[in-house]
Order: sequence, then C-alpha cells, then structure tokens
Amino acid sequence: MNNFLLLPIIIPFFFGMILMFGQKNLKYQRTFALLGIGLALVSAISLLLKVKNDGVQKITFGDWPVPYGITMVSDMVSALLVTTTLLITFFVVWYGFGSITKERERFFYYPGIMFILTGVNGAFTTGDIFNLFVFFEVLLMSSYLLIVLGGEKQQLMGSIKYILINVISSALFVITVAFLYSVVGTLNMADIAVKIGEIDQPGIVTVIAVLFLMVFGLKAAIFPLYFWLPTSYAAAPIPVLTLFGALLTKVGIYAITRTYTLFFVYDLSYTHDLLMALAIATIIAGCIGALAYFDVKLIIIYNIVIAVGVILFGVSQMNEIALKGAMFYLIHDMLIKAALFMLIGIVIYITGTSDLRKMGGLMKKYPALGWFYLIAAFGLAGIPPLSGFVGKLLIVQGGFQAGSMWSSIFILASSLLVLLSVIRIFLYAFWGEEKETKGTVDKKVYTTLFVPTVLVVLITVAYGVGSEWLTPFMDDAAKLLNDPSIYIDAVMKGD
Repeated sequence: MNNFLLLPIIIPFFFGMILMFGQKNLKYQRTFALLGIGLALVSAISLLLKVKNDGVQKITFGDWPVPYGITMVSDMVSALLVTTTLLITFFVVWYGFGSITKERERFFYYPGIMFILTGVNGAFTTGDIFNLFVFFEVLLMSSYLLIVLGGEKQQLMGSIKYILINVISSALFVITVAFLYSVVGTLNMADIAVKIGEIDQPGIVTVIAVLFLMVFGLKAAIFPLYFWLPTSYAAAPIPVLTLFGALLTKVGIYAITRTYTLFFVYDLSYTHDLLMALAIATIIAGCIGALAYFDVKLIIIYNIVIAVGVILFGVSQMNEIALKGAMFYLIHDMLIKAALFMLIGIVIYITGTSDLRKMGGLMKKYPALGWFYLIAAFGLAGIPPLSGFVGKLLIVQGGFQAGSMWSSIFILASSLLVLLSVIRIFLYAFWGEEKETKGTVDKKVYTTLFVPTVLVVLITVAYGVGSEWLTPFMDDAAKLLNDPSIYIDAVMKGD
C-alpha cells in the first residue's frame, strides 16, 4: 500500500477545512492557502518522480483486494496533471492578492479553491468510475461558490446556466455509470477494461461509450455541448476565470482520454471516428467564436474550446505519437491559458474595460506587459520553440500515421486562426493611439499582478524550450495510454 499518492488530495482538503475559520483575517487566509498549495505541490513532484522511477502507484482502501475496494491510482498521466494543477493554482492564488476584492477573499474564497483542488486531483487520481463522479461533484460544488462570489448580476446569470448544465450532466453521469455496471458488474476502471474485453456485447458497449462522451463532453465543452462555457466563465472574477479555464475543462478531457484509451477500444471505427469528427467541429466552432468577438475574455475563452478539439483529435488517433502529442499539448494548454488569462486580467485592470475597441497604446506605458503578452500569444499558436509547438507537431504526425491526412492539415491551419485571434488583442490593446484609462493604476497592485504572471509565462517558455527533458515523462504517459495492459496489470496485481 502506498498512502503517499493521497497527499496531493488530502493536503488541500485539510487546509480547506482550516481555512473555513478566520475568514476576516486576510493574512491568515493568504498564508495558509499558499502554504497548503506549496506542500501539496512538493508532494506531487515527489510522487511524479516516484512514478517515473517505480512505475504505477496504487492504494485500495481498507486493504480490500482489487476490484472490491475503492482504488486510487497514480500513473504518469495523472501525476503530470496533478503536478501542473497545483503549480498553476499556486501562482493564481498569488495573483489573486492583487485582483480579487477583499470582500470576496473574506467569503470562503480560499476554502473554495482548496476544495476545487481536492476534486480535481481526486478525479485525476481515482481508479474507480463512480468515485470519478464523486470527485466531479466535489469540484463542481466548490466552483458553484466561486462563480457567484460577489453576487453581481452578470455572475448570477452565468452561474444559473453553469449550474443547470452541470446538474443535467451529473444526472446523466450516474445513469451511464449504472448502465455500465449492469453490463460489466464492476466499478474499478482496470476491471471494467478486463470485463469489456471478455463480454460479447459490442453494441451495448458502444452505446455506453457514446453516453460517456456526452457526459464528459459537456464538462470538457466539445461541439455542440460548449454553448454554456463562454457566458458562464466570462462572468467570474479573473483569478476564478483563470482557474476554471486552466483546470476544469481539462478534467473532462482527462475523463474522455482515460475511458477512450482504457475501456472503449473495441469499436474504434465508430467511437474514435465520432470523437475525431466532434474534435474537428469543436475547433471550427472555437475559431469562429475567437474571431467574432471584441471582448478579451471571450477571445481567450473560445481558445479554450479550440484547444479541447486539438487535444481530443490527438486522442482519437489512438497511436503512441498522437497520444504523446495530446499529453504535451494538454499540459501546455493548462499553463498557457493560465498565463493568458492573467495577462488580460492586468490589461482589464489598467483600462477598466474588456472591450478591445476601447483600448489602445498600452505599449508606451507598459512595454514589458506587451512583450510578455506577445510571447504567450506566440506560445498559444505553437510558434517554435515555444510550448505549443511540440505537442501540435506530434498530434499532426500521429494523424498522418493514422491516415487522417486532411484532418491533420486542418489542425495545422487552425494555428493561423488561433494566432490571428490573439494577435488582435496585441494590436488593439498595445498598439495604436493611447486611449484614456479609467482611474489610477496602483503600482503595488500592478506589481502583485505582474510578477506571478511573468513567472507563469517564463514557465511556458521553459516548457517549450526544455521539452527534450520532459520527453521521458511524456513517453511513459503515451505508452500507458496506448497500451491499456500496463495500467490494468499494475492495478489488478496483488500488493
């Protein structure tokens, strides 16, 4: 038994409970929030290295034999995602010191973040399909708090749609899990993969696969189920929007990736072709949205939708190269979206608006902000040697290997539209005539916002330039996704 893999889940949960007290004491709240995330990050990095050296780690509660107990599993996929989640959250919380209002900070803001981390890390680590639902609900309940924090009219309007969609999605999730259980008689993910391989009911399994795609597609915001995302996310304060944009849709992507590489691998001509078609449609819808709006929040939010399509296209190809690219791109997207939302948050703070048409000339007073934004924009579009390049190149290479030539060319072409959408922000906000800004910019607040943002941008640059050092980790993740037997054997064997 290896209790160590539970630390990235238990530590945020423990600190979340501590932070439920002393709401009026901001120094206490901020200090313990950063301390909790920092300790969880150290444990996650240690776990990542242990998984690299010793292979897949697991623990089954109550010392029950697999598959009868609840099993938690940390493989290279989950370890990478958990580490990235905690790294991003550390900087977002730091950034929030200058961005979130003190009234919001005093109303369970930090416990909400901690419980979201508990849900996200639990979803990445669980080896039980029903407990994936449980951890989804943990992160959703916390997100309901954060999305309405402040009680502004726009927030309440966006939150109603967000809550309704997730209630429907959760109900469908439980129904689909019950349907799956009635067919295979188990909830352990590794055991489900074994049982599906043994039964001779491909039609029923394919129906269940499509139902799971609907459930997780709602959470990941794939076409045509992405309609709730732009207005719901745009209503949240910038630090909350950054967390949501960097983390929450990625849990849906992870769930699709895990189930479509572990369980549903016996009818690829239907399930994975459907996934590929929806991924391409998602990219098209995201590109249209990113180019149609002049609101900086909505432009970056629609780029979330585009990235969802690119990652799932890589998953749909079901070969090691494409899956390696999908992992590279998934981690890249988490980092780069955090950086971009933090950057536009500074722009909105300076200008007092999110409308591009009311911005201009920021480069004269804030040249460093402009150049760091441009670096992040190039990284998002995949300009070599920045972070988006390696992942997209591998996804396209895997697409060619799988025979999806035209689709792969389209993936490459979409990079130009992504670049155009984010360069518009640079041209409107930083170039041109200088326009009046609303109010005065507090230098101390600006520094509090700028420093963690720059560090995140530099991490994205290091991720791209140093991709050679990360390749062994991505290789392990891709091999595990491409060969389900690695995961199954590690979980099903005795301790």
